[in-house]
Amino acid sequence: MNGQPWRDVDGQLIQAHGGTILGHQGTYYWYGEDRSQSAFVAAGKRVVPFTGVRCYSSSNLRDWHDAGRVLTPASDPEGRLQVTSVVERPKVLFNARTGKFVMWAHFDNQDYTYAGCVVATAEAPTGPFTVHDVLRPNRQESRDMTLVQDGDQAYLCFSSDMNQTLYFAQLTPDYLGLTGFSAKILVDQAREAPTVFHAGDWYFTITSGTTGWRPNPALYSRSRFLFSGQKLIDNPCMGPTAATTYGGQPAAALAIDGRWYLLLDHWQPADLSQSGYSILPIEVTGRDLHVAWTQTPFGGEVNA
Repeated sequence: MNGQPWRDVDGQLIQAHGGTILGHQGTYYWYGEDRSQSAFVAAGKRVVPFTGVRCYSSSNLRDWHDAGRVLTPASDPEGRLQVTSVVERPKVLFNARTGKFVMWAHFDNQDYTYAGCVVATAEAPTGPFTVHDVLRPNRQESRDMTLVQDGDQAYLCFSSDMNQTLYFAQLTPDYLGLTGFSAKILVDQAREAPTVFHAGDWYFTITSGTTGWRPNPALYSRSRFLFSGQKLIDNPCMGPTAATTYGGQPAAALAIDGRWYLLLDHWQPADLSQSGYSILPIEVTGRDLHVAWTQTPFGGEVNA
C-alpha cells in the first residue's frame, strides 16, 4: 500500500530510500539508500552509517527481488567512501555508448560541509558498482540531486548555494564527468529533492521545500526548455493532505508505458529503515499537472 513500508518477495523491508527505478531490457531495477542499520555514537557524535546502496529487480513492478548492496564503502579503491560517509539519493542511467551503468549520488561528510557527488560505474544493472570519482560539480556544492536524460544529452540537476538554487550541469558523453556547462533555475527559491521529466511540449520539475525530515507542500515548475524559463506554478497534489505532499517527499519521476508516475519517500526519522514509499500517477493536461492520492501503487494502472 502507498505510504507504508514495502517488502520484497522474501518478506524483508525494501531498503531503497531516496532512489529511482530504471527500466532495462524488460526488467526494472530499483536503487536506493539502505537504511537498515541504526545510528551509532562515535567521538561523542551520533553517526548515521553508510550501509550501502541497495538494488532490487522486478519484471512486473510488484514483486521485488533483493539484488543486494551494489555500492558500499568497499566499492571505492581509493578509500574515500567510509562507514561515516553520507551517500544519498542515488540515481542510475544506462549509457548506450559505453554499455555501462552510471550512478551519481549526493556525497557528504557527517556535518554536510563537503556537499558533492560520488560517481560510480558497473557492467551490469545489479552491479557491483565501482567508484570512479568524488567531486563537486563544476566546483559548486551539490546536495539533493537527480539525473536527467534529454535526447543524446544527460544532465545532473542539483540543489546548491545552501539549497537556495537549482542547477543543471551537462554530463560528458560517457556520463562520468561534466562538460563545464551549467545553468541555474529557481534562483533563491529554496527547493530540494528535484524530479524532472518531459511531457508533450513541456519540461516539468517537481521539488520539495527545505524543511528537513518534515514533509511540506511540493511545487512544480514548467518551461518549454529544460534549463531556462522554469517558473514555479503550484502544488500538484490535491485534497486535505496536499500541504504535506501526502506525507511524502519526491524521489523520482518514472516513465512506465508512456505514463509518468511520482515516487515518494515517506520518511520516518526515528527509524529510517521503516520509511515507506508511494508511486502515484501524474496527470498531465497540456501545461498543467496533478498528482492525486491513491492507496494502490501506480493507481492500480500497472499490474492491477
